[in-house]
Amino acid sequence: MEEILQKILGEYRENEGNIISILQDIEKAFGFIPEETVTWFSKKLDIPASRFFGTATFYSQFHLKPRGKNIITVCRGTACHVKGSEKLLNRLFLELDIPPDEETSTDSKFTIEKVNCIGACGIAPVTILNKEVLGKMTLDNLMKEVKKIKARE
Repeated sequence: MEEILQKILGEYRENEGNIISILQDIEKAFGFIPEETVTWFSKKLDIPASRFFGTATFYSQFHLKPRGKNIITVCRGTACHVKGSEKLLNRLFLELDIPPDEETSTDSKFTIEKVNCIGACGIAPVTILNKEVLGKMTLDNLMKEVKKIKARE
């Protein structure tokens, strides 16, 4: 870990980076932002850890917990909500055995993201499975897609 952090620090200094660029590099290297990396950079750069955490919690691109190998994003915008996105979410949580207050399965194979709007209202309800946008999603089709992913695991 130290080697990776030193490399990120070097790039930060060389390119006159900022907190966002550091957090992006940490997220890219580890898949999330471990608390100890924030503490490390806070001490090295004499920047309060609260500034790192404030930035990380403001932007949805950053994650403070490990994420699953497969990311399933479900839109909760108005059009998607009206067309049943909550039913999709509820079924996903049950199917993947993820407690409602968590996002990632205990086996770290799946993470469910709830987003306010994907911007594809014309094909609502919309889900994104591992970066593949799937519109007009039904419970049956979603479960077929999840089963395909599980079979590949």
